[in-house]
Amino acid sequence: MDYRQLGATPLQVSSIGFGAAALGGVYGEIDVATGVRAVRTALELGVTFIDVSPYYGSTLAETVLGKALAGVPRDSYVLATKVGRYSDTSFDFSADGVTASVDASLSRLGVDHIDLIQCHDVEFGNLDQVVQETVPALRELAGTGKVRYVGVTGYPLAALEYITSRVATDTVLSYCHYTLQDHSLLRWLPAFQEQRLGVINASVLSMGALTTQGAPPWHPGPPELIEACAEAARLCTERGSDISQLAVQFSTALAGVSSTLMGAADPVYVQRNIAWAEEPMDADLLADVEAVLAGVRDLNWPNGRPENAHPVTDRG
Repeated sequence: MDYRQLGATPLQVSSIGFGAAALGGVYGEIDVATGVRAVRTALELGVTFIDVSPYYGSTLAETVLGKALAGVPRDSYVLATKVGRYSDTSFDFSADGVTASVDASLSRLGVDHIDLIQCHDVEFGNLDQVVQETVPALRELAGTGKVRYVGVTGYPLAALEYITSRVATDTVLSYCHYTLQDHSLLRWLPAFQEQRLGVINASVLSMGALTTQGAPPWHPGPPELIEACAEAARLCTERGSDISQLAVQFSTALAGVSSTLMGAADPVYVQRNIAWAEEPMDADLLADVEAVLAGVRDLNWPNGRPENAHPVTDRG
């Protein structure tokens, strides 16, 4: 396992992080004891960065994670959670709302501080409120010792830069934008690096689209994207491989990010994902898969408020 500095902070994090969304049953019902073992397995294999949110499973993921972290030395891992999004329809980026959210997360997680607190899916809120109210409120909390550093997360990269170019944050989390199908993060990475942000890359399987099983029914991608990913998965199967393996190897090879999140609610899959990341990538298979996906390269989907998809930024 490699360890990297989280932006300009003094924190060192594992290059592969544990994304805890699966602990909330996002990808299917979970067994709590198995989920706890998944977290412990990740820690045993050298993972030191864990990311969660009260949104995942309506606080279930934080609750399960809290059970998994009980008794684990607090200085042995870097813990990130989020504020602002609580369901598909519940968002609250107000100062009072995020302050209360931090207290609730601390209780569920069973810890006395959160290393990285992040504004979750900012595209569903008012971006100027996040700049002028949410981030400053979280910075105030840092003075109490409840949180240490502040970040933002979301799907539209332009919305992320809109915020980070207007208020100082420590990290930015992007998902589904550096995968076999979508390379969009490459365009924005230099700007984030120039701001000395810790960049976190998430959802390397494109929320299940880049798997043998295929995208879940709730996947927001357009039909042509889903079908192209399924065709690429069939190609890998015909070649005796697994598209998830190639996807993990491709995304974890990206330089310039602090950590790439991968999640699983079963220790078997945690071990498998980390082992895959350490194996060499099949360059010929990658070329053929990219050819299949060429027609949907960087194709994405609307998410959040329409006005937040392309806010006016310093990049125009």
